[in-house]
Amino acid sequence: MILLTAQDISKTYMERKVLDDASFFLNEGDKVGIIGINGTGKSTFIKILSGTEEADKGKIIRTNGIRISYLPQIPTFDDHGTVLEQVMLNLPNDLREAKEYEARSILEKLGISDQERDISSLSGGERRRASIAAALIQPSDVLLLDEPTNHIDNDTAQLLEELLMKYRGAIVMVTHDRYFLNKVCNKIAEIDNGKIYICDGSYSDYLVQKAQREADAEAAERKNRTLYRRELEWISRGARARGTKSKDRIERFEALKNREQMPVAEKVQLQSVASRLGRKTIEIENISKSIDGKPLITDFSYIISRDARIGIVGKNGEGKSTFLKMLIGETMPDSGRIVIGDTVNIGYFSQECESMDPSLRVIEYIRETADIVKTPDGTVTASQMLERFLFNSELQWNRIEKLSGGERKRLYLLKILMTAPNILLLDEPTNDLDITTLTILEDYLETFSGAVIAVSHDRYFLDKMANEIFEFRNGICTRFNGNYTDYAEKAAELYVDDEIKLKKKAEKKEKISTGKTRLKFSFKEQREYSTIDDDIALLEQKIAEAENEISANSSDYVKLQELSDMKDSLEAELAEKMERWVYLNDLAERIERGEYV
Repeated sequence: MILLTAQDISKTYMERKVLDDASFFLNEGDKVGIIGINGTGKSTFIKILSGTEEADKGKIIRTNGIRISYLPQIPTFDDHGTVLEQVMLNLPNDLREAKEYEARSILEKLGISDQERDISSLSGGERRRASIAAALIQPSDVLLLDEPTNHIDNDTAQLLEELLMKYRGAIVMVTHDRYFLNKVCNKIAEIDNGKIYICDGSYSDYLVQKAQREADAEAAERKNRTLYRRELEWISRGARARGTKSKDRIERFEALKNREQMPVAEKVQLQSVASRLGRKTIEIENISKSIDGKPLITDFSYIISRDARIGIVGKNGEGKSTFLKMLIGETMPDSGRIVIGDTVNIGYFSQECESMDPSLRVIEYIRETADIVKTPDGTVTASQMLERFLFNSELQWNRIEKLSGGERKRLYLLKILMTAPNILLLDEPTNDLDITTLTILEDYLETFSGAVIAVSHDRYFLDKMANEIFEFRNGICTRFNGNYTDYAEKAAELYVDDEIKLKKKAEKKEKISTGKTRLKFSFKEQREYSTIDDDIALLEQKIAEAENEISANSSDYVKLQELSDMKDSLEAELAEKMERWVYLNDLAERIERGEYV
């Protein structure tokens, strides 16, 4: 069944037509990933589907009674109020009590255990996680998610993956997380030049199908070019349009001449631009750093090699960005020192992105850094570099205020690379960058002659870029050889015993201090509690079906007896389930109140 239809949607945003008679259909069970280059209208499209923005032309048809839950890029909460109150803010009043346990459970899983904190005290990453919880607890048939993995750590991204894979409704989400797309989505929708192209399957399937589509289009264009050259020779010899065949051939020639040319696929092209790096790079000597009494890094030493490829991971608030800021001298360590080599030229890509003058034109912003840069292939002008970075001649003279958030990030990245750094520090470079830019950035980093240190939650990016992982955890920086997948396997083995020990230690401490243990579900009860509503609904449906069959077979006494027995059995099973439901819900309320046994 079709849940949602977008028919011939057109939308102009800041004088740019981002959607041009685009159409889209969402069926039950669809989990669609929206991809495309920054500025193509992905966020605008999902806003139109959600009803928070109107299309200039076309219409959105929603099936009667369909419930939609929408996660915007920027969380919308009141200035004050507890986290739990804000997460449940848009729930209907009659559902709030029933949904409180679910809201608390999801927040706990997402790492927000103190749900009575004021919403204003949350960090950017915590606000993002709270907004995810708010979207997930809304009763919905369709989830619309705009960049759900931005500003969350790897563990949270994996948890969100699991939650969305279990979600029974349809999903439409904008994301650049390629592992996320592969695991969650069964359709990919690419927005390109105002149109929407649908591919069935995961992101990997999309790559295969797109490569085949481009190869077929290129083969067809080659054939047309050959035919056009042959017809041009015939026309040039002075063909006369006397006979019907000659007239038809001339018309064919004109059609070939005026045919729509296959668009040349735009590609972000980055050439390695780096200044010479001497033998001495960055030496870190016994540094320690705490903020508000929380240790972020303790007695850490390391010498960064000239060709280092380091990925930095850890939960939000563990000090990853602070570490990069110490390397550039923006933040000082509490103890120890950082020594920078004389030839070091650091390019620092900040997570926050620098403040840009919105009145500046794109090319003026780049020319503030350099008019000309030297590459291995010779000198390149600022305009040429912008062209290679998907800013065509028209976009170059646009004011920055007209760029999308992703386009500003891309422009900011280009400016940093044009400073010819020999050590790159990248703080969440994958946030807001489209997949095309990410792919070419990864290729660029492979040939970059200096060192690269990147904080990132993008597992795909870390797998391609890194050969060493630094994990920030509880004030300790632990080093792992290999990429993210290697780290994840080693960390799982390393921490599984520690987690069990910590849990047992906490339970033992609580029992000693109170003389009691806190009430909780057993594993079997937890599993039963999460499925019992569906079990009851299924039994009620079977009883209704049995009643219908009894009515239809009133003259068949043998069949009637069988159906009556089956109905009696189902009703007895339902009564037993209802008793169990009462017990489990009472237990859940007692657990929520923090009762002991």
